[in-house]
Amino acid sequence: MKNAATLKISISGARGIIGDSLTPQLAATLAQAFGTYVGGGPVLVGRDARASGIMLAEAVVSGLLSVGCRPIDVGILPIPSFLFLTKATNAAGGIAVTASHNPRQWNGLKFVSHRGLYLTPQQTEEFLDIYHQGAFDFIPAGKYKSVQVMSDAADAHLRRLLTRFDGSTIRRRRIRVVLDCNNGAGAVLAPRFLLELGCEVIPLYCEPNGEFAHDSEPTPENISDVCAAVKSSKADVGFIQDADADRLAIVDERGRPLGEELTLVWAASHVLRKTKGSIVCNLSSTRALDDLAARYGVKIFRTKIGEVNVVEKLLAAKPRAVIGGEGNGGVIDPEIHPCRDSFAAMGLVLEALAAGRKPVSSLVGALPRYVLLKDRIEGSAERAHRLIGVLKKRYENKGTISLQDGLKVDFPDHWIHIRPSNTEPVIRVLAEAKTKARARRALASLRDEIDMAWKKT
Repeated sequence: MKNAATLKISISGARGIIGDSLTPQLAATLAQAFGTYVGGGPVLVGRDARASGIMLAEAVVSGLLSVGCRPIDVGILPIPSFLFLTKATNAAGGIAVTASHNPRQWNGLKFVSHRGLYLTPQQTEEFLDIYHQGAFDFIPAGKYKSVQVMSDAADAHLRRLLTRFDGSTIRRRRIRVVLDCNNGAGAVLAPRFLLELGCEVIPLYCEPNGEFAHDSEPTPENISDVCAAVKSSKADVGFIQDADADRLAIVDERGRPLGEELTLVWAASHVLRKTKGSIVCNLSSTRALDDLAARYGVKIFRTKIGEVNVVEKLLAAKPRAVIGGEGNGGVIDPEIHPCRDSFAAMGLVLEALAAGRKPVSSLVGALPRYVLLKDRIEGSAERAHRLIGVLKKRYENKGTISLQDGLKVDFPDHWIHIRPSNTEPVIRVLAEAKTKARARRALASLRDEIDMAWKKT
């Protein structure tokens, strides 16, 4: 392994740089461990559209075959469709080859339980114990199962989506949508889904060939083409997916990006107008969700970062959670499937847009809004934990401290958060306030504190 520092194995799966820390040999070994962990049986194998995906998927199939599993090859498939299908087919589990929002030189593996959910921290620990020990249940020659190929693998998810939303109202509105799949896995399903809902679709980069037209993370600075296309085509809204289609960014009718944080806020507001219940989100999600919870008189629960943490709390929440997600554009609609799902987010936004009979800018103008700034610094998880230990002492008695995931400090007019990433060898640094100026000051102050703390770690 050339550079083990770029390999990240966590509750979010395994990610690394192709040909460096992530190789077919490693993928096969991880698949052998997972196949042993689930005890054989059918295991779905899917991928996003990255060029390296087929190489890793073939390695995963080989690893699964060697320990007695029957691989079910579903090809290029959005990750929410993959999760939905794993449960719907009663598979023993699934392995999705994807690096989500990471740049094109990255790829990874996500491991899915028979529930169609990512492995919990305890399940991940048990699975990785098998991997580290090399205790694989190899089978003898003549016992290998055949590989099953499943076509139209997205259809089951599509059918569920179409029964969830008020299609007749959306169709009457005839919403014009600029759609940017960034040539990722979302292109397998997103155009079909929007057309089924009667939208006029203006496609941008909707070929699932993995040739990213821009950086794969759908942040405002990466989606200028969509903003321009919305304005020039007089579209009602623009939708942008990340590489595996679990996150959604939105552009309003004026060609202005709303920011990923507002995707979950808008979805939650629409759901809570119709159904009363709890909100579940992570620690780094916007304070606007707390404002919504107060507005509708419901509870809000916050978890560690990582989809599995949000999902497990969402399933256990009392009162029952009706919406959840993460502030990166990842909306979880438990009525469809408890996972981040950009298609569910689209459906909720389209429903709100059709029912409101107002433009996007007007509808989101009624939502609580904050300015969340995100930064990163190079550093390992071990360095981050030492850094957090120093910073904790500096912030004692200055704000409300949470050590649930890194260090978060809440103040009356802003909050700050520093934590190690689950998906990259970096340390996340965030600050949020009502105005950009206040958020910038908070972030700058935190960076100053970090610079001073570095010397003590």
